[in-house]
Amino acid sequence: MKNLAKEFMFQTQLPHSLMKDETQTTQTLKQMIAGAWITQGIYVVAQLGIADLLKDDSKSYAELAITTGVHARSLYRLLRALASVGIFAEASSGYFELTPLAECLQSDHPNSLRGYAIKSGQPWEWEPWGHLLESIKTGKPVFKNIFGMERFDYLATDPSASKIYTQAISSISDKQDAAIATGYDFSSIHNLVEVAGGSGTLIASILKANLTMQGVLFDLPHVVAEARPLIEGLGLQDRCQLVGGDFFKSVPTGGDAYLLRYIVHDWDDERAIAILKNCYQAMQPNGRLLLVEMVIPPGNEPFFGKLLDLQMLINYGGSERTEAEYQILLETAGFSQTKIYPLAPPVSVIEAIRQ
Repeated sequence: MKNLAKEFMFQTQLPHSLMKDETQTTQTLKQMIAGAWITQGIYVVAQLGIADLLKDDSKSYAELAITTGVHARSLYRLLRALASVGIFAEASSGYFELTPLAECLQSDHPNSLRGYAIKSGQPWEWEPWGHLLESIKTGKPVFKNIFGMERFDYLATDPSASKIYTQAISSISDKQDAAIATGYDFSSIHNLVEVAGGSGTLIASILKANLTMQGVLFDLPHVVAEARPLIEGLGLQDRCQLVGGDFFKSVPTGGDAYLLRYIVHDWDDERAIAILKNCYQAMQPNGRLLLVEMVIPPGNEPFFGKLLDLQMLINYGGSERTEAEYQILLETAGFSQTKIYPLAPPVSVIEAIRQ
């Protein structure tokens, strides 16, 4: 009887233990599955500026609703849901305060991600993810199938979307400017060409840190025009030439180094190589190529670039690449990869020399 009792206890207790573990596992998986819900919730509070309103003190959801012009009870339900994942905290009944995560949704926070959160809530940002399976089956981007044109063309025709996109990207890349300008040794470069340099914040930081350097900011004509006030406001107009054009056709000649930040990852191998070859043809002998990108590490450790890689697939047909994959691209375009410099995680500078 005792043996039977022990066997019964073992059979009933073991599944209970396994059930406990399974519950913890499924709860984690459920939250991952519901990740899109959290994204939309973060977008809404970012759009409403809730974190800015809580900067100095906690406030009731009713007061926040009046200030933002939304339905009070619904706002409470949203804040309660976000508090359950660490964004905001309900300090006392109906009153909410900032948490470290919520602080990064403030407009003026040094590590603000408000612009990035607002971008993530746009239809042109999340709709392609609903077609991920199609991209996995075909290996092709789906953005054009949904919106009738490629993503960059779409942004060029929609000023509101373009502004949201630019602000979001700037909120990420601008924080890296100083780290790149001081973390890589630019001292031996006399004439730096930044290809598709956007608003010009990076080349401006590099020029300010290297007082004898001359620079060229190259991008589409309307983008370069928008960068002019920054360059002139910093007094760099005599050292930084602004040139408009299309990097699939050509890039400015004469540079002894060419810098491309987050450009190669936007494109498939064929178009990426075309851009790199144009840089090769334009630069001086023994010229240097510098790519600022995320380099996918081996193994299963978390790395933002592994998820961003899917964003590149569905929207552009581009990809985040491993060190070996970058080496193949560079060699095909005529370059010899020399070294990778990890700078502002998860970003690195990939250095190559014109062969």
